[in-house]
Amino acid sequence: MAFTLLARLTKSTSLLGIALMSASAACANPSDDKRSDDKRSDDKRSEFVDVGSLLPNAVLDIRYFGHHNFVGKPVDGYNAPKCLLHNSAAKALKNVQIAAQIQGLSLKIFDCYRPQRAVDHFVRWVNDLEDTRTKAEFYPNLGKDKLLGDYIAAKSGHSRGSTIDLTLVDAKGKELDMGSPFDMFDTLSNTEDPRISAEQKANRYKLKSLMTEAGFAPYSMEWWHFTYQPQAYPATYFDFVVE
Repeated sequence: MAFTLLARLTKSTSLLGIALMSASAACANPSDDKRSDDKRSDDKRSEFVDVGSLLPNAVLDIRYFGHHNFVGKPVDGYNAPKCLLHNSAAKALKNVQIAAQIQGLSLKIFDCYRPQRAVDHFVRWVNDLEDTRTKAEFYPNLGKDKLLGDYIAAKSGHSRGSTIDLTLVDAKGKELDMGSPFDMFDTLSNTEDPRISAEQKANRYKLKSLMTEAGFAPYSMEWWHFTYQPQAYPATYFDFVVE
């Protein structure tokens, strides 16, 4: 009888402990998780390089810092017109710039690391179907409701720190003709689109060759988009601001 009572008390105590642990977890402040994520993000921030300082001869045209982009205004998370990349990708990009300069060319950079809050801004914009101010320039042949998915997603490889959007300029700073402008949401921006001219195709291939030889993988839907491989953080989406 005493043994049975002891077993019941032990079981009750165990159940009470589990209940208390569950209650504690349920009452945990969600902001604690966010603070932990922010702390981890800040810890890794030191691994990112200011590409403008590393490549002083590259042209920086950080579109999401200003108004000339598909959103039509500065994007959340861009507090400075800087290109930040993980140091492994930045070092590889330096080799691209050196190779381009041998050919009398230089890099022109549109975007690099992109905070998650900027991607969230893109998603809010694409879901606002009433705002079509930039349609003529950036998505003339598509309805805005068609942009979510292939062109704009809830997560972006840019937020992992190894992806860059860029083009080539000549010795006078003029962009090489690539057949479509940066961030044009259209199949015309596909690297292999058959409608582009022989010169435009050659220019796209020149950029692609320079980037792939340095370890960057292209994205077939956007001639300007490349990701350094292997990525330092293939499953992490950072959110520290660009500043």
